[in-house]
Amino acid sequence: MKISKLSLKNFRNYKTQEIVFGDGLNVLVGKNAQGKTNILEAIFFAVIGKSFKTSKDKDVILWGQERGLIKAEFERKYRDVTVDIIFDSKTKKQISVDGISLKRVGELLGHANAVFFSPDELRLIKESPDERRRFMNIDISQTNKRYFYLLGRYDKILANRNKLLKTSKDLQTLKQTIDIWDRALCEVSEKISEERAKFIEELAPLAEKAHSYISGGQEKLEIFYNGLKKEENYQKSMLLSLQKNLNKDFKLGYTSIGVHRDDLDIYLNGVEVKNFGSQGQQRTVALSLKLAELEIIKNRIGEYPILLLDDVFSELDESRRKKLLNFTSKTQTIITCTDFNETSAKVFTIENGSIVNITK
Repeated sequence: MKISKLSLKNFRNYKTQEIVFGDGLNVLVGKNAQGKTNILEAIFFAVIGKSFKTSKDKDVILWGQERGLIKAEFERKYRDVTVDIIFDSKTKKQISVDGISLKRVGELLGHANAVFFSPDELRLIKESPDERRRFMNIDISQTNKRYFYLLGRYDKILANRNKLLKTSKDLQTLKQTIDIWDRALCEVSEKISEERAKFIEELAPLAEKAHSYISGGQEKLEIFYNGLKKEENYQKSMLLSLQKNLNKDFKLGYTSIGVHRDDLDIYLNGVEVKNFGSQGQQRTVALSLKLAELEIIKNRIGEYPILLLDDVFSELDESRRKKLLNFTSKTQTIITCTDFNETSAKVFTIENGSIVNITK
C-alpha cells in the first residue's frame, strides 16, 4: 500500500500544493514550523478521518479562508482508492471515497491504512491510560469497523448510565432504573474486551521483536492487557461488579468500572516503564509499539500500511537511526526532519508551506 499523490488546498499553511510520493522512503526536509508535519497530518486525516493534532476540524483551514481540501490517491494491492475531504468553516467536513459521499466517518476506515509516530507519542508510555486506550482503539478500528461502532455504542450507553447516576434523587430510585443500562454495558464491554485482548496477544511478541532489534537485545519488553479480569461468564462477573460499586458510582456521579478504564501494563526486564524507565527507554518502547502495528495491519489485511514518522531522527542515536531505516524498508515511509544525509530516498525540501526542491 502506498500514497501516490496528495493534493492540498487551503490546508494549514498550504495555499495550493501537489505532492507525488515515491514507493519507498520519502523525506520531508526543512526548518521548524515550515509545514512538514502538516503533510503527515493530511495523510493521517485521509486514512482515519480525524487529525492527530486537533479535535476541531475547522482548525486545519488556512487562516482567512472559508474552505480547505485534502485529496489523497492511494494504491493498494487489489485496487486504487481516492479520498477527498472538504473542510468548511460553517459546516461539517465532507468525506468521499472514489466520488461517493460518506455519511459517517467510520465508513472511511479500512480504505487506506497508516501508522503515525512522533516524539509526542511518548504520551503513550508516560501519561494516563486514555493514551493507551486511544492507541488500541485507533489500531483495531483500522482493520475492524465492527469494533469502531462498538466503541460508539459503548460511549452512548455509558453516557446514559452516567446521566442516571447524576440525576437520580436517591440510591433506591436509582436501583429500580439502572439495570437496563448495566446489562447493555456488560454486553458491549465483553465484545470490546475480547478484541483488545486479541490485539495485545498479537502485538506483544511483535513489539518485543522490534524492540530487541532497535535496542540491540539488551532488554526484554513485555506488554499485558489490563482490563476486567476474564471470568468464565464475563457479563455476569461485570454485572456483579457494577452492582457492587453502585453506591460508590452514585456518590461519584460516574461509572468507575468498564472498558473505559482499561490500560496496558508495559515492562522492561520486569520493571514498569511508565514510572521507572528512562526517557530513552520510553521512547524506544513507544516506537516499538508503532512498528508492531505495521506487522499487525499487514497480517490482517495482507499488505503493509504507510508509515508516517515525524521528527524521530532527532530523538535517536546514529545506530538506532540506521536500524529504524532498515526496519522500515519493507513499506512506504514518509519522514520529516531538519536535515537528511542518507541515500535511496526521495527528498522534498519545504519552506513556508511550499515544496521548493525535490531530489531523488
